[in-house]
Amino acid sequence: MAFLVGGANSASGAYEIDNSLRFNDADTPSLTLDLSGGAGNRKTWTASFWFKLGNMDSSGVSNQRFLSANTSHSDADYGQIGLGSGDYLEFGTGTQIWRRTNRLFRDPSAWYHIVVAMDTTQGTASNRVKIYVNGVQETSFAISNDPTQDADYGIMGAVSHAIGKTEVSSQTDNETFDGYMAEWHFIDGSALAETEFGETNDNGVWIPKAYSGSYGTNGFFLEFQETGTSQNSSGIGADTSGEDNHWAVTNLASTDVTTDTPTNNFATLNPLIPQTRTPTYSEGNLKFDYNQTNSSYHAMGVSTVGLSTGKWYWEVELDAIPGYAQIGILGDQTTHILGNPADDDNYVGYHSRGYAFQHNGGNSYNNNASSSFGGNNTVAGDINNFALDMDNHKLYYGINGTWQNSGDPTSGATGTGALAISNDQSLYFPAVSGEDANWICNFGNPPFAISSGNADANGYGNFEYAVPSGYYALCTKNLAEYG
Repeated sequence: MAFLVGGANSASGAYEIDNSLRFNDADTPSLTLDLSGGAGNRKTWTASFWFKLGNMDSSGVSNQRFLSANTSHSDADYGQIGLGSGDYLEFGTGTQIWRRTNRLFRDPSAWYHIVVAMDTTQGTASNRVKIYVNGVQETSFAISNDPTQDADYGIMGAVSHAIGKTEVSSQTDNETFDGYMAEWHFIDGSALAETEFGETNDNGVWIPKAYSGSYGTNGFFLEFQETGTSQNSSGIGADTSGEDNHWAVTNLASTDVTTDTPTNNFATLNPLIPQTRTPTYSEGNLKFDYNQTNSSYHAMGVSTVGLSTGKWYWEVELDAIPGYAQIGILGDQTTHILGNPADDDNYVGYHSRGYAFQHNGGNSYNNNASSSFGGNNTVAGDINNFALDMDNHKLYYGINGTWQNSGDPTSGATGTGALAISNDQSLYFPAVSGEDANWICNFGNPPFAISSGNADANGYGNFEYAVPSGYYALCTKNLAEYG
């Protein structure tokens, strides 16, 4: 079995979403579309999109905008859909918040589907704004106001629109979104139900489905299948609705177009794992930074996916030479997973069921005990390879495609060159740790350019080095089959 907190997934043969777009807030990325040439329908429209959270802190996310229109909060033509600083979803226009949910959004491993339908022509005031989350209409709100009947509001006005940030010029932090977005539909002129964009599968899970309707003059459909940076059909912001409303690209690159989607959810690091020392997560929770050159201070990053059966492969790039660091796997009964971290156990291999390789010495660690592993040092720029055989309880470690200690991940129960791991844990989680440590994880969905490109036998993942035969990337499609 395997463990993944949340995350939509589709059954074989169902509608697939192939790509998403990763927003790293430190880069202030965004897509923009200028509608100054002509407004759309400001009374009636529908927005549908999926998102997966990136970096979070213990107090919750700061303001993050999925869609924003106009450059001034006080202007009647302003509008936004986003997350507030209390982790709630809110939708507002002008100086008015129409809806703010009591529901909070705090799961960085799950894909959420949002539908916002606006129709001020409705005679019943409460029907003028409808919000759906994962196929269920929201009815519990911290703030609930109703637009004036037949009034025009901000979104679809003849102003600039942005995805991934606020368009308000006086907002110093840009209210940038951090995470992933996928399958962006905007319907200009129609207020639609959530069932136009998704459905419940046989397992009771809300999954996407193909939208077959029209988009209206200023509507758009963003699939994020292209990698160019121009505002055209070859760009990241290409509109495939047929309306040619292509979005301009700012601070986004081809490496931000990913295969982590609502129909194939990849592992990331989990920023909600308790820490006594707080690292920085970025690049869609795939980059771990902890810059503290003091051997008493160290931190750890743990995957959103835990594994107990099957064979799994991932890579970790050493982004900078750490003062001291260990990378490996962590059992589910260790203090970090149970929520009781301590200053002196924030290295993977210091745990009784943590198994790790130290970057500078060719040693392995378990329960704070060092053993010679017969491997080499890893230095900045190296790609560290991991093959975890949970059927035989063996962990193999490589550097730049060469398995250390003469390891052979295909040796099965023989475990040639492997580190033997205990079978008394229900799950093992990939993990990184250290002081002054900078790791970039690739569970099959890399945040950096890959020069060679290697997928597993199912065609999933994008790795620098060949995936050993019988091993698979950490994504929900593989987990459903092998986990």
